[in-house]
Amino acid sequence: MKKLIIINGPNLNLLGKREPEIYGSQTFEDYLEILINKYPKVELDYFQSNIEGELIDKIQETGFSADGIILNAAAYTHTSVGIGDAIKAISTPVIEVHISNTFSREEFRHQSYISPNASGVILGFGLKSYDLAIESFFND
Repeated sequence: MKKLIIINGPNLNLLGKREPEIYGSQTFEDYLEILINKYPKVELDYFQSNIEGELIDKIQETGFSADGIILNAAAYTHTSVGIGDAIKAISTPVIEVHISNTFSREEFRHQSYISPNASGVILGFGLKSYDLAIESFFND
């Protein structure tokens, strides 16, 4: 059984309420239940924080024991050298995920400090981006 953790960054706790035209109307907690039921052979853990240091702590905590990290660092993707460095420092592969197509949005969202150290990047498929990230860990 693969052990994966989904780590979500700032404002993703507001999914279902925040800008539904971009992020949809479903909460992440509801979607997580769908993922858990869809992937019974995956031990799926979940962590969300609006605080950069807590995200770094969780990456470091799980970055040597999990089989994979699915990371949506949200706005920190475009600003956090620290999160990028944390990913570089661990041995667990990280898939960078975004619900929206960040390249179709504001220019500052085109830069990622995560991508250079991630195993892959999935963006623009809505919440289905998380499914694709989970499935990527079974294509080895």
